[in-house]
Amino acid sequence: MPAEHPLTFYTANTPNGQKVGIYLHEANLPHRQVVLDLNRGDQHRPDYLAINPNGKIPAIVDHAHGFTVFESGAILSYLSARHGHLHPAMPTEQWQVQQWLHFQIGGIGPMLGQLWWFLHASPHQNREAIQRYTKEALRLCGVADQRLAESAYLALNDYSIADIAAFPWLRTHAELQLDLSPYPRLRRWLEQIESRPAVQQALAAARLDPAEA
Repeated sequence: MPAEHPLTFYTANTPNGQKVGIYLHEANLPHRQVVLDLNRGDQHRPDYLAINPNGKIPAIVDHAHGFTVFESGAILSYLSARHGHLHPAMPTEQWQVQQWLHFQIGGIGPMLGQLWWFLHASPHQNREAIQRYTKEALRLCGVADQRLAESAYLALNDYSIADIAAFPWLRTHAELQLDLSPYPRLRRWLEQIESRPAVQQALAAARLDPAEA
């Protein structure tokens, strides 16, 4: 039986889930959203592990092409290349986007993720770890702020999947107790992206209870 929607999107209300949701709304791609309850362990069910053996969100199933993709950066690259939305025509610009996408994947996500863990999830107060990850998170904010002095957006002068990837992580600065007052360009960039209708729609969809999605 053919799928009702061409894409099924497995997600939860986390930055990595939000970034794929933002792209789907920006590109206006029809999809079925399946919200996993991570606390309940939905990501470890055998049916989901068949889609993503790493047991993490997000993942997509492209029913139209019989293809499954997991890892948020890979999904953004796949969707933009497949559908052409926010996909630059010039190879040099495509690689510019990719390097800033990987800046988020290899830097912003891991460092801010570790900071969140030690601030909010660890049963022990590890001051050294908090100081380490706060310092590195702020350094990365400074890199982004300096880049935004040279370019309207992170990769190019046009909005791209690199911005979509970084935004859900950097918008958590208050929760992570990061002072962005020294980074006015980054604060302006956050406000600019937050105001996009597709971004607001995606963030609202991410907040759906698993039973409602």
